[in-house]
Amino acid sequence: MDSMLSQGVGSESGERSSNVQVSTSDAHKVDGKNPSEVIHWHNRGVAARALHLSRGVEKPSGRVTYIVVLEGLCRFNIEELNTRGPYCTAKISPLEMTKSEMEQVEQDPDFVTLSRQFKAIAMELISILEQKQKTGGRIKVLLETLPFHKLADIFVASFEISFEEQLCMLDSVDPKVRLSKATELVDRHLQSIRVAEKITQKVEGQLSKSQKEYLLRQQMRAIKEELGDNDDDEDDLASLERKMQNAGMPSNIWKHGQRELRRLKKMQPQQPGYNSSRVYLDLLADLPWQKASEEQELDLKAAKDHLDCDHYGLVKIKQRIIEHLAVRKLKPDARGPVLCFVGPPGVGKTSLASSIAAALGRKFIRISLGGVKDEADIRGHRRTYIGSMPGRLIDGLKRVGVCNPVMLLDEIDKTGSDVRGDPASALLEVLDPEQNKSFNDHYLNVPFDLSKVIFVATANRMQPIPPPLLDRMEVIELPGYTAEEKLRIAMQHLIPRVLDQHGLSSAFLQIPEDMVKLVIQRYTREAGVRNLERNLAALARAAAVRVAEREQAVSVSKDVHKITSPLLDNRLAEGAEMEMEVIPMGVNNHEISNAFRIASPLVVDEAMLEKILGPPRFDDQEAADRVATPGVSVGLVWTAFGGEVQFVEATSVVGNGELHLTGQLGDVIKESAQIALTWVRARVEDLKLAAAEETDLLQGKDIHIHFPAGAVPKDGPSAGVTLVTALVSLFSQKNVRADTAMTGEMTLRGLVLPVGGVKDKVLAAHRYGIKRVILPERNLKDLVEVPADVLSSLEILVAKRMEDVLEHAFDGGCPWRQHQHSKL
Repeated sequence: MDSMLSQGVGSESGERSSNVQVSTSDAHKVDGKNPSEVIHWHNRGVAARALHLSRGVEKPSGRVTYIVVLEGLCRFNIEELNTRGPYCTAKISPLEMTKSEMEQVEQDPDFVTLSRQFKAIAMELISILEQKQKTGGRIKVLLETLPFHKLADIFVASFEISFEEQLCMLDSVDPKVRLSKATELVDRHLQSIRVAEKITQKVEGQLSKSQKEYLLRQQMRAIKEELGDNDDDEDDLASLERKMQNAGMPSNIWKHGQRELRRLKKMQPQQPGYNSSRVYLDLLADLPWQKASEEQELDLKAAKDHLDCDHYGLVKIKQRIIEHLAVRKLKPDARGPVLCFVGPPGVGKTSLASSIAAALGRKFIRISLGGVKDEADIRGHRRTYIGSMPGRLIDGLKRVGVCNPVMLLDEIDKTGSDVRGDPASALLEVLDPEQNKSFNDHYLNVPFDLSKVIFVATANRMQPIPPPLLDRMEVIELPGYTAEEKLRIAMQHLIPRVLDQHGLSSAFLQIPEDMVKLVIQRYTREAGVRNLERNLAALARAAAVRVAEREQAVSVSKDVHKITSPLLDNRLAEGAEMEMEVIPMGVNNHEISNAFRIASPLVVDEAMLEKILGPPRFDDQEAADRVATPGVSVGLVWTAFGGEVQFVEATSVVGNGELHLTGQLGDVIKESAQIALTWVRARVEDLKLAAAEETDLLQGKDIHIHFPAGAVPKDGPSAGVTLVTALVSLFSQKNVRADTAMTGEMTLRGLVLPVGGVKDKVLAAHRYGIKRVILPERNLKDLVEVPADVLSSLEILVAKRMEDVLEHAFDGGCPWRQHQHSKL
């Protein structure tokens, strides 16, 4: 049949045909615009009947559109297409199956199977749509009444599918192919609905949870209002705002805090950044921006008495603290000093900082820097990081609650550095009085004034501290205690503290001064007093065991009383059986033990020392025994634990003139040994160390120099004079004086240069029982710091050249002068 088709002939729905329908004038324009343009028509289409025509909206350009409602009739195939005239015409042939053909197809098992599958998926889709839109009833009626090959077209027409898929469906003339493709499209549409529904349920679940929590909070607030619980009734953020107002922040920081608070009020508690913002504002509110310790009226005499009560000696440090108090008395707003106590362990650096705080009437906070390698420990982490927190300084000020405490930076020489930064460099800003007025912590992100803090740093050595950091601190050295100072410290501080820690008193245990001296001389040789305290604690523990045992024995003996009676004695003698009832007299065991303690205190003697502490570890004759043979000299060295006595041993063996050095030595001390040997070889004739026919000391010999205590690393130039003395003693076969120790660097020309750590070395010689100390002449000025009682017990000998050292080191003078005297 022939039909007139519009340009929507390839559509399968009336709605789509109406959307592409154009007016007659427009069609002419399209054709007349480009007559040579070829239009490619699809070879199949849908025959339709017009049901309704209506005028559309007129556009501003004057163009008018029309809406046409079409009813589809059947599929057709284009046999011949005619493009003459204003419209296209075609000769078509219908593609619909006859009724008998359709009945035959419906009997096909494959079609039956496809129909069941399509119906199941369609029913499932209708059920979902019915739940959402409540319009599934009419579709169910269609599903029960219409044939499946028509239902396939109806279902697919309601989906949003691509134009290619629509043409593919239009080309599916075979009912089985059409039903198969329709089943696939319906199933795909069903899966997309399920995914969308799952996402919607998840979102709605989260929203409902938030709404539920909000509702519960509102109910909780209403309940608290009804109960009149005013404390809990206050809003959390309002309480935080009042806390921030009372913190005394500077105006610029208060504005910053207000911005953060406004941002926090706009956030829900469930948001990720809520807790971090809240913690940050809590920190701002808790920091002591203006709060300071109420210092007592400065009394210099009372402060001095307090320092003397806590520490014995340390005159220089106490004087420095009194000077600062005097300055603050004249100028209350004076800046706090930055002190650095350098000394071996156990000399009281940390406890001295606590005493400074007590003398000033300020709070005390300790920050340990040992092993710190992260710059963030000083400056804090930036708030962009997860788990960020302020630095140790800001956190310490928050805990102490005042802006002017005494802050101890413990073990400042043991900081490290790696890829995370250098804490020592971060401390430059902290300890600089010109910069710490506006210290900027990365977490806090606002300046904080540290100028009111008194910083006290401690270190065992100055060498690891970077020079710029050392320049910002006032270094005060604590070299160690003399034996007399240790005795006074033990009697006034250590013994009372040890007795109290072990539940004892002087009624239990008495340690005479002579026994304390023996402990100091025979069992401890250290700069501090820690080992001394450990030994006293060992005596206290032994006394506690004895007292506890005797107390138990006294308690048992006092509970059972002896019954004396002639009748009882006779009955017992006859072997008669007796029944006895022991009645306690109600005596207080505590009173009995107290009576026992007062009656028999335990007094420590020398035998008890050896029994508890073992045999003596040190002997005053050690130096004499070790220098009893030629080739041994006594030197003085400095370590992180204070001064020490270092023996140097030299010997010669058959060899090829080589020098061997042992004792875990550094490069500097190896070079000193080479210099010493060269100097001795150059002065062979002057020192008369070889016969006239011998020109080389090392001919056929090897020299071996050893520094005992091989497990301890050693380095430094101060052993130069000691090495020369040992070599001269070896070649001259003369013993070095056992009561003489020496220190000093020497040059290749024989000059004796000054060295450091003189006070520590002199104190070490005094501890070891050395009587004579040889020092470089230019080190005499360092003896001012040595206690007078130590200098009075030592003979200080000065040397300008190496010959002076040899003159003092040997008994009877230098070996070459001995040769000269023997010739005379």
